[in-house]
Amino acid sequence: MSILCNPVGNTDKIPKNNVIAVIPARLFSTRLPRKLLLPLAGKPLILHTVERAKAARNVSRVIVATDSEEILNAVLESGAEAVLTSADHQSGSDRVAEVAESLPENSIIANVQGDEPLIPRTTIESAVDALLNDPLIDIATTCEQISVDRDVLSPDVVKVVTDKNDFALYFSRSPIPFPREAVNKHGSLENALRLELGLTGIFRKHTGLYVYRREYLLNFSKQDQTDLEISEMLEQLRALENGARIKVVEVQESSIGVDTMEDLDRVRRLIES
Repeated sequence: MSILCNPVGNTDKIPKNNVIAVIPARLFSTRLPRKLLLPLAGKPLILHTVERAKAARNVSRVIVATDSEEILNAVLESGAEAVLTSADHQSGSDRVAEVAESLPENSIIANVQGDEPLIPRTTIESAVDALLNDPLIDIATTCEQISVDRDVLSPDVVKVVTDKNDFALYFSRSPIPFPREAVNKHGSLENALRLELGLTGIFRKHTGLYVYRREYLLNFSKQDQTDLEISEMLEQLRALENGARIKVVEVQESSIGVDTMEDLDRVRRLIES
């Protein structure tokens, strides 16, 4: 790993806890090529995400982990910190784990998705606080209530169900929990969502922010992929299948992941307004 950085002036915010946000940032993406460098309100998209992570009151340092010298240079020129990582990683967690190897022991690592330029700082803070407040939690993550029918039905929107203490039971691209009575009554899930007021609100969207203890992340990144992970293409299932305790924090403010040009246009309108 090659480290090139301009240190950020946030390192004394919470020195006791040493909370570090790492933003994995690949240059190439399938649906929207080079999206992290696309202009958004006068600067590359990735820099908006960096600013959101820096704003979190309980984050002491922010690092962009990238396989691209173009992204690296854009971040460095902004005065933020960046790390050039291997181009061979299969997931964002693997990229974050490479950075975590060089970070202090007992650090708290927040994995913030690079394509979420509007992620509220309170979302990051809530997940970090959950991990800091309970030493038995391995991972903290976030979810939000689903408000539109198409998100329930879309395999691109990951759903999560939890136990009574808000620990994850399962993540899926399928609609979970399945509202059996409503579907029997109306003939299909699509009809049930359209005809039953409030049914959409029982579903929770997993929003993809993860906070790990450094040592747990390093161990997780060395585990073999599991059958459920391969089936659903969701790496958090590997953690569940290996017994991880994943705390799911429901947040009230929504974020928008930029995967398409439509997403980018929507985010651009929100920022410019």
